[in-house]
This record gives sequence, structure tokens and C-alpha cells, in this order.
Amino acid sequence: MKYINKILKIEKVSVDSIAKKYNTPSYCYSYNQLKKNIHNFKKNFKSFSPLICFAVKSNTNINLIKEIKKFGFGADVVSIGELMIALKAGVKSKKIVFSGVGKTSEEISYAIDKKILLINAESKNEVKEIERIAKLKNRKVDIGVRLNPNTDAKTLSQISTGKKENKFGVNDKVFFEILKYCKNSKNINIKCLSVHIGSQILDHKPYKKMLKVIDKIINTSNYKFDFIDLGGGMGIPYGDENKTLNYKEYNVAIKNFLKKHKSKIIFEPGRSIIGNTGTLISKVIYIKKNGTKNFVILDAAMNDLMRPALYGAEHKILPSKKINKKFNKICEFVGPICESTDKFITLKNFQELKEKDFIVICDVGAYGMSLSSNYNVRPKPIELLITGSKIKVIKKRQKHKELI
Repeated sequence: MKYINKILKIEKVSVDSIAKKYNTPSYCYSYNQLKKNIHNFKKNFKSFSPLICFAVKSNTNINLIKEIKKFGFGADVVSIGELMIALKAGVKSKKIVFSGVGKTSEEISYAIDKKILLINAESKNEVKEIERIAKLKNRKVDIGVRLNPNTDAKTLSQISTGKKENKFGVNDKVFFEILKYCKNSKNINIKCLSVHIGSQILDHKPYKKMLKVIDKIINTSNYKFDFIDLGGGMGIPYGDENKTLNYKEYNVAIKNFLKKHKSKIIFEPGRSIIGNTGTLISKVIYIKKNGTKNFVILDAAMNDLMRPALYGAEHKILPSKKINKKFNKICEFVGPICESTDKFITLKNFQELKEKDFIVICDVGAYGMSLSSNYNVRPKPIELLITGSKIKVIKKRQKHKELI
């Protein structure tokens, strides 16, 4: 996405032309940015050829998953719905990993029937439930066990998942108990040690610490795991921050780990694959001047993009056309929903806008549409895939009659 003659374009299409043809709010994804992200991710870890399972929770659009699958990706799923989407998108069952702390008996049964690669168990009781269902089906099921490595990912507390106070995984004591329990099981085969310490991680050091914990666990247990699932969590720059994860250092740490442990690495990236491909185009409904600031009221709202309200996340906002005049007051970009948290960002020295102008909220490809809702009985936006000058509707805009 860039300005050409002061006109903002997504690939070769102007934001204004998209907004006028498809209305707003509209989610747009750049295919070429997606392809670039996939190429870069694979290149970063090509020395040991990991199995890369796209985190479906980050973006559940089946047409995008179909595109990602073409590059040899599998899928990381956390519900029966996500598993159904992955299979419908054509992802091979032996490239699907089922994670999550609260899998129901129905979900476990469905996963076993579909013969997916791994069910990553997160408690001793879940292991017993998998065993019970596998026994009824006269099957031996391959599972992973998620370890909680008590590692601080140095990220937002709401998306930190690897500390002992978090609900995810089991501690080392329980991990060893599960290994012992499954040793003589006729229906369960532990194939994988799994971890996932958090999301939006921009520092490689927590990953290095996590690998040291895994190394210690393997050495203590003297167990040979076919797979080590390192999860995902690789972050991207938001707003004006330029910090990025040092993939080179992370890659070196994994290669050193693999010198001692001959296991296949699994990754579960979501944000790093899809995050910066997505933009949300919105129209300015009103500009409300109120004392010391201007409220720029958009037709997009927290139901369309939840991250700012949920995490205090900040996404860069760009005007569809550049002009030289600027607001002389602070601008607060807000939505029309009756919640004070329905705001996107507060900015100084933003260029002047008029009612009916279009703006773009950046880097919304991950946890944008997938976290959206129909709050206030608002229909969900259209989703568009842009390749050069071509635009493809990959999900139609919801209509009120579908909700009422």
C-alpha cells in the first residue's frame, strides 16, 4: 500500500475507487503482500524445513486459507468450526494440529474421525477423555502435550499464554505424569511436545528461554518426540513502531536445539502471515468539534475491529488522499457504537478531513474480521482480495435481513 501522486492505493487500485464501488466499511487484503510474507517466513527457517500450520483463528476467511494452503501450509485450529473450515479449504488432514484448552467430546471425536496429525492436549483430564473416545472407536490416536514453560513472552498480558498463572498447558510435574500415564496406553501415542508462549512477540529472547526449558524437559524425560510444536506468536510492527522480531537469532537458537534433538519442528504463525496484508476502509460520517479535540466519527466501529477496544491496540490510520492542510486540534478517531471504548486512535497533526472522506485503518489482516461481531445489530463488512488491478469478493457484506 502506497501513495501515488497523493492517491493511496492498495496494490494498483485506489482506496477511493474501492470505497465507491463496494461501499464501506470494507476489509481488503493484498495478495502480493500475503505471498511475500509466506515466502519470507519459509526463507527464515528453510534450513530445517518445518511444518507450518497457519493459525486459522487469526483469519477464518476460507478463500484466504485456500490461497495459503497452496504454499504447502497446514492449519492450526482451536475449535470444530475452524477444523471444518480448514478441511473445506482443502488443507490435508495430516497437516492439521488441534490446540486449545477446552475441547469438547464432540470436537475430539470429530478430530479423531478426520485422522488429523495431532490433537494437542492441555490437561491430564483431556488426555483421559481422548483415550476414552479413542478406545470406543478402537483407534490409537497421536497426540501432543502442551507444556507451560513459565516463560514471559514480553507482550500484552491479555495475549501472554506461557506463564504459570495462565490457563494454557501443564507444568513439568504434570507433563511427566502424562508421559508415564500414556506409556502403556493402547489408545494414545504421544508424538509431540507443544508450547505457545504468547502473541505479538517482537523479542527473540523469550523464544530462546522457551527452547532451554524444552531441552531440559526432554533430557529429564529421556523421551523421543517426533514433533516439537513451537507455536506461533511472531509479531509485526503496528502504528509507527519499526521494531521487528529478529528471525535470524531465533533460527540460530532452533538449529542449535536440533543438533541435540532430532524432531520435526511445527510452527503455528497467524499474524506474521496475514496481519499486514489487511486494511479496513472506512468513511468519515461526521467531524465533531469538542473543545480541545476533534472527534472523527467513522462508519467502522469496534464490532468491525475489536483489537483497539479489547487490548488498547493502535493501528495506523491513513487518509485516502494527501493534502497539505492539517487539523489544529487533536483528532480522536471513533466509531458510532454507544461505548466509550469504541475508538481507534488519538492523533496529533493529522491532515484535515471532510465528511464523506475515506480513510484506511492499517494492518488489520489478523484478529480483525475473525474477532468481529454483530453488536448493535450491525452487519459484518465485505471482504475483498486485491491482486494488482483485480478485485475479488471473498466474502459478501452481510445484510440486515440475515440478522433480523
